[in-house]
Amino acid sequence: MSNNIIPHTYKISRTERQKLHGHSSFLIFFTGLSGSGKSTIANAVEQRLHDNGIHTYTLDGDNIRSGINKNLSFSPEDRTENIRRISEISKLFIDAGLVVLAAFVAPYEKDRKAIRHAVGTENYVEVFVNTSLEVCERRDVKGLYAKARRGEISNMTGISAPYETPKSPHVEVTENNSIEESVEMIYKAIEKHLK
Repeated sequence: MSNNIIPHTYKISRTERQKLHGHSSFLIFFTGLSGSGKSTIANAVEQRLHDNGIHTYTLDGDNIRSGINKNLSFSPEDRTENIRRISEISKLFIDAGLVVLAAFVAPYEKDRKAIRHAVGTENYVEVFVNTSLEVCERRDVKGLYAKARRGEISNMTGISAPYETPKSPHVEVTENNSIEESVEMIYKAIEKHLK
């Protein structure tokens, strides 16, 4: 950090923002292969939270990469920078008193550890959307797997780039769970964080 940067202390704190919202703030981080259902499940969880009066905001890989991270490629280094920026954005939203939902492939364990460290372990809930590569390829909602198989995309997670399976996620849902079941499992895991 530069010697010329001096953070300003503002009068309204995270605690006061949480009090105003009537709930705590934290990050629900969804990880899994492209096409696993991360965004679909995050959207359904956010709807459930919204219906219960919880103030939320969702960060999604494609949306972030079309704006603040549009200058990043899919190289290992840029993937790490992508997640680093997401962690900093998430910290701001947590400070604002919101429940943040973030849906990102985040293929590297070290990057997921870094985001957990950045926002604080007590503010981090990891959801592993464990959908097999075969099912993700069959869905291929964005046509990315087909392009990767034809050699048109390099560094495609699951094809030409690795995905490191989370070692101890807070919640693991699979292709065998319906969206409704997944939402219920996640909601049960985060209820204690909402108080």
